[in-house]
Amino acid sequence: MSTSTPPRHTGSAHLADLADRLWNAVEDGDEYTATDIVVRALDDGVDPEAVLLDVIATVQGRVGEEWAANRLTVAQEHAATSINERAVAALALHPAARTAPSRGRITVACVDGEWHALPARLVAEVLKLRGWQVDYLGAQVPAPHLISHLHTTRADAVALSSSIATRLPTAHAAITACQAVGVPVLVGGAAFGPDGQYAKLLGAQVWAPDARAAADRLAEGPLPRPLVDHQQIDDLPHLADQEYTMVARSSAGLVRTVFGALEDAFPAMRGYDDTQRERTAEDLAHIVEFLATALYLDDEDLFTWFITWTAQILEARGVPARSLPPALDLFARELRDFPRAVSTLQRGVRALTTDRSTANGTSA
Repeated sequence: MSTSTPPRHTGSAHLADLADRLWNAVEDGDEYTATDIVVRALDDGVDPEAVLLDVIATVQGRVGEEWAANRLTVAQEHAATSINERAVAALALHPAARTAPSRGRITVACVDGEWHALPARLVAEVLKLRGWQVDYLGAQVPAPHLISHLHTTRADAVALSSSIATRLPTAHAAITACQAVGVPVLVGGAAFGPDGQYAKLLGAQVWAPDARAAADRLAEGPLPRPLVDHQQIDDLPHLADQEYTMVARSSAGLVRTVFGALEDAFPAMRGYDDTQRERTAEDLAHIVEFLATALYLDDEDLFTWFITWTAQILEARGVPARSLPPALDLFARELRDFPRAVSTLQRGVRALTTDRSTANGTSA
């Protein structure tokens, strides 16, 4: 550190107060106050890692919760995330956060199609604070570009982030590609499950639940070296039945067919305006995406979690979730020749209809 006084860890009460103040600034869309709060905390000697993870990351978590509860619009959620990203940038440039590299080199990136970059940025900044040389590649990094970068830099490891479960097939390809050039992979993010079960399933060397855990694991020593001849099918032999491939390839047609039939199965849809119809089409597309991902992983629980979460999101927005079971039945009809897909959709219907409030539409 270049400061004369080393940063100190601050009590949880003070960090919580900083998080509350930062939340107020973010909610007001006031990036100047937000960055001032971060800079002044660092000036006062608060540990930069604590500011990153116990203040900024805490506020970002609240942003997601407020969006899910329909207290923030999508636009407000994006604006709030942008302010938090600026707060991270202000911290990274502060003298208290400047640490000379003393360890190895790590590449940090989001998998292709993953645009939630802030979790990866937090990991990158924590690793810098811990003395690593970090190449932060940001959001949506195609695997060929990632591999080209690894050939150039000879990184000791790759830290891959993904927040959206539907990106897991792409994440699997990236993991396998990194391993094929001899670079071990640490993964993290909500996409890999609360206990990291999908990280193990997809063959990653290590899973970390958060940035601190990732930094701690890397500090323990080198990650296990990968098998360079490892193939994706080695992890997921069930893919041989081609159900995932067929559903993924036919997703657009499935959405069109089910959208057209849904008016008869759910007559209330006939009264939808153009915006509501557009949102319905988007919801159907998400259902197919998660169904395909569940087939890829051979995990019906993932689809069940998604469909019950979707019901909660719809209800929070005043949209009757009772439209979901008819849609799932229609998808099952179209996919009747695919037993794993039908079983997964039927599990989703059961999960929805065993929730009495959803089944009866009492929130509508």
